[in-house]
Amino acid sequence: MALTGVRVIELAGLAPAPFCGMILADFGASVIRVDRTKAAMAIDTQGRGKRSLAINLKSAAGVSLLKKLCLQSDVVLEPYRKGVMEKLGLGPQELLRENPRLIYARLTGYGQHGPLALAAGHDINYLAISGLLSRLGRSTEKPYAPLNLVADFAGGGLSCALGIVLALLERTKSGKGQIVDASMVEGAAYVGSFVWKSNRIGMWTNPRGQNMLDSGAPFYDTYRTADGKYLAVGAIEPQFYKELLKGLELDSAELPHQMSFNDWPEVRHVFTERFASKTQAEWTRIFEGTDACVSPVLSFEEVGSHPHNQQRGSFIKDHSGEESPRPAPLLDRTPAEPCLQADPLIGEHTVEVLEEFGFTAEEIEQLQTAGIVESQAAKSKLSVLCSHECSRYLKNVCGMTSTS
Repeated sequence: MALTGVRVIELAGLAPAPFCGMILADFGASVIRVDRTKAAMAIDTQGRGKRSLAINLKSAAGVSLLKKLCLQSDVVLEPYRKGVMEKLGLGPQELLRENPRLIYARLTGYGQHGPLALAAGHDINYLAISGLLSRLGRSTEKPYAPLNLVADFAGGGLSCALGIVLALLERTKSGKGQIVDASMVEGAAYVGSFVWKSNRIGMWTNPRGQNMLDSGAPFYDTYRTADGKYLAVGAIEPQFYKELLKGLELDSAELPHQMSFNDWPEVRHVFTERFASKTQAEWTRIFEGTDACVSPVLSFEEVGSHPHNQQRGSFIKDHSGEESPRPAPLLDRTPAEPCLQADPLIGEHTVEVLEEFGFTAEEIEQLQTAGIVESQAAKSKLSVLCSHECSRYLKNVCGMTSTS
């Protein structure tokens, strides 16, 4: 795969950094997630393809161990607030001094400097500061955050992964590593560059929710069908709009002009009533094969069986049958080969990883005895398996929960 041979140390965290690590793992990097010891369970729901090493970072010996691992790696991915790694003596200046080829990626909400650098926050806060939140929402409603996708994952995890890959590419020329300062505020704003750059052509002159692409236009919106499902309509271009009206059996001569802004509410009312007259499946059949840009709004349970997604293998199932998106984009010669085994348990690969880094069996035993590292691979796997099987038996056979 494209990133085969790249060794990544990922400090365990929430959402954005794990997503970044999963991207790197999906495309071939060896990603070692450093978990805390004595943790009840992993908080990483995006642990696909990673290995877990549990280290007690409250001890000097644990910090020293982590430093050794970082100095033998290509990338360090850390999700902490500014200053945390420096207090441990593991800041980028220290590590890059000893390993000049290291890529040190720092993924935070507000970046490494500025008045908010030490402030707490979440996706919605970063989205607010980026300016994008002010543009999201219908005209009659307050601004809303589209899940936590824009700042956490697009502006955070994905842009951080891009920064890491760019730094790795540059290293092939200079031989030097560097610090990647990934701010979710700036990443989210950058994702929204089109909104800024298209201001000058008048695309966003109206208030929130009253422009063509923010639910203002009746031909770029979602509509409820007779069976309570929804359709997405994106018929912007005149030729596509013509196909939309044809499918809806509407005469353009009897409707206002497509771009008559003041008449959009009236047209929306007509579209709403018309779409409500048939089921989603009926409308899908009507618009199939046309350029009306009408699509069924699929649920998570439906996407995998959609003919297009099915043919391309856009969604994959892991060993337990859980479905999720296949890594994207597709590479022609070196495509991603995502791991379909269970996500790593805390400390599952401690011994394996330490052996890979050159530690002897005796040294590993000493580290475990001293509580510097934790390994619970076989025991944890068995325990989780038994727990899952027990819960399934109680639910399916006895009609009970495990707690009852």
